[in-house]
Amino acid sequence: MHVLITGAHGQLGSEIQRCVERGRSEIGPISDAWKVALIDYAGSADLDVSSIRSVDSWFESHDPYDVVINCAAMTNVDGCEKDFSRAFATNALGPMNLAIATERQGAKLVHVSTDYVFSGEESGARLESDVPCPISAYGRSKLAGEGLATSRNPRTFVVRTAWLYGLEGKNFVKTMLRLAQAHSRVTVVDDQVGNPTSASDLAHELLALSLTDAFGTFHATCEGTCSWADFAQAIFEEFGIECTVERCSSAEYLAAHPESAERPRFSALDSSSLYAVVPERMRTWRTALFSYRDSYKSHFGGNHA
Repeated sequence: MHVLITGAHGQLGSEIQRCVERGRSEIGPISDAWKVALIDYAGSADLDVSSIRSVDSWFESHDPYDVVINCAAMTNVDGCEKDFSRAFATNALGPMNLAIATERQGAKLVHVSTDYVFSGEESGARLESDVPCPISAYGRSKLAGEGLATSRNPRTFVVRTAWLYGLEGKNFVKTMLRLAQAHSRVTVVDDQVGNPTSASDLAHELLALSLTDAFGTFHATCEGTCSWADFAQAIFEEFGIECTVERCSSAEYLAAHPESAERPRFSALDSSSLYAVVPERMRTWRTALFSYRDSYKSHFGGNHA
C-alpha cells in the first residue's frame, strides 16, 4: 500500500506519523496493514496542494498511490476571514486538486473537514445528513472543499472533526497553557459548545477508515460536549495550573475583538455513523485530555509550549 499524507508536519499529520511508527494510537493498536505501508509525508514546503501544477508534478514523480490523506488546511479562522482567497485556495482548491490526481490513479482520498460547516444555531449534535450553513469564511472554504473533492473523485471520504488539539502546531490547549504562564486569569467564551478532539483519536479513525471502501461523509470527534470556558478550566485542572477562567459571552468577546470571525454557538457532531464502519470508538473528551497531559509532558519535558 502506497500512501501520501499531506500537511504532514501539522498537528494531525504528525500524529498520524507517530501512530504509524508506534503501531498504535492512544486508543489502541492500529491495523497491521500500516506496518508494511510505504508512506510519503509531504509538508507544505514539499507540496502546495493549492497549486494544480505542484500536485501534478508531485504525482508524476512518485509511484501511484492507493490512499491519500489530506491534512493540509488553513485553519486560522480569523486569518481566513481576512484573506478568503488564500483560504479558498488551500481549503477548497487544494482538495479538488488532490481529488483530480487521485481519481486518475483510482486512489482513495481521505479529506479532513470541520464542524464549522454548520451554523451552530440548531440544537442537538449535527448528523452527516444535516444541511450545512457556514457563518465564517473558514467554514465556507471548507464546505467548498468537501463538494469539490467528492465531485471529482467518488472514492472520497469526507471526515468532519472539531476543536482539534495535538502535540505539534497551534491549538487551544497550548494557547491556554501559554497564557497561564503570563496571566493569573484568562477570559474565555462560555456560550459556544462543541467536542474537544484529540489528534491521536482522530488519527486512529482515519487510518482505520481509509482501509475500507465505505466512501462518504463521516463525523469524527471525541465523545461529549463542553464550552470553550469549560475546556479551559479542564486544561488547567489536568495540568495542575492555578489560573482563573473568567467566562464571557460571544457578544462580549466580539465587542472586545471586532476583527474576529463569527463562530458557531453549538457545533457538536454525532459520530454514530463512523462507528458502523470503524469499531474502535473515540474516547470521551476528558479522558483524551488526561492522556494528552501525559503525552505533552513526555514530549516537551514538562515545559509549557
